Amino acid sequence: MRWAVPRKLINRASKQTQSSKPELGAIRKQIDSIDTHIQELISARARIVHAVGAAKRADQKAQPESPIEYYRPEREAEVLRNVIERNKKNGKPLRDDEMVRLFREIMSACLAQQEPLKVGFLGPEGTFTQQAVLKHFGHSVRALPLPTIADVFYEVQSSHADFGVVPVENSTEGTVNHTLDMFVNSSLKICGEIELRIHHNLMGKMKSFDAIKRVITHQQSLAQCRAWLDEHLPTVERIAASSNAEAARRARDEEGTAAIAGEVAAEIYGLEVLEPHIEDRHDNTTRFLVIGRKLFGASGKDKTSLLISVGDTQSPGALHSLLAPFARNEINMSRIESRPSHKKKWDYVFFIDVSGHADEQPLKSALAEIKKQTSLLRVLGSYPVAVL
Repeated sequence: MRWAVPRKLINRASKQTQSSKPELGAIRKQIDSIDTHIQELISARARIVHAVGAAKRADQKAQPESPIEYYRPEREAEVLRNVIERNKKNGKPLRDDEMVRLFREIMSACLAQQEPLKVGFLGPEGTFTQQAVLKHFGHSVRALPLPTIADVFYEVQSSHADFGVVPVENSTEGTVNHTLDMFVNSSLKICGEIELRIHHNLMGKMKSFDAIKRVITHQQSLAQCRAWLDEHLPTVERIAASSNAEAARRARDEEGTAAIAGEVAAEIYGLEVLEPHIEDRHDNTTRFLVIGRKLFGASGKDKTSLLISVGDTQSPGALHSLLAPFARNEINMSRIESRPSHKKKWDYVFFIDVSGHADEQPLKSALAEIKKQTSLLRVLGSYPVAVL
């Protein structure tokens, strides 16, 4: 193939790294040669993606063009899984997450040739939700900061945004109930999930802890850093803010105020990181959902989110009977949450995550069984399991 990297370049580079006396000048020339081929291959990929877009436009004919028509999360997930598999075969010269990030940005830039996706997120700028947007979609999207989770749903529903990203659960503090409640009356679908490691940093304009009069951050972050705050700042007032980024803004403007937020917020608002990584658990992770207006096909490794009403929750074994088809079809249920239905008191709906895609067996059969037993069964989305 015209753009293929010559095998001899790869073999020569491998020998140079194993040499006891590598020649720096020769190595740099090989790097330059490989960089040239990498750029040629990226350009070739961009041209092919452009050709795909032209073909789709021809098929749509008079239909209005939308960047959503070119975005296929199931295909992107497949590409990134292949990236990880090849990285393993190549001996992992770069970490999997770094290699995935590079390919994500290439795909993001290629897709933006048609028109950048507009992605709403819980703002303002500098929040962890914004980091989740960039991790999932790359930097070639238009990220739209919005003040509330409800606003993210509204902007996507009204087509002002192509997709939205909202937090749904944290490994330390559990569910973000507001996000679940929005799905009860919304027709939007879940198109993807993002898992983001959360590192909280204490930041401010002061030079020492002694000058801190109050600590401001989102209530979830206060809970995730509770033990550290109890030990190091036990007498300092703690105030909940609408977001970590809003807390950082206040720390910039208010004397004696420190904030807890991510490193990006410190850069945006010009704050000093007084203490990094103050979260109580080293594996602190938040899961985000990508919401959109349509369902997508199977990727080969999927998760399905369901909204189910049991009906008479007072009937013995009602919930067990409803969930039994999952067990009979050997389907793993990874999560179940109950929330008020808002129809009458003590009436609940259940949010359930299971393995598989709703259009594929054995999940398709299990859902058919469940549908016969309940008045409400909604597939909120079938989407690729988060890649890293």
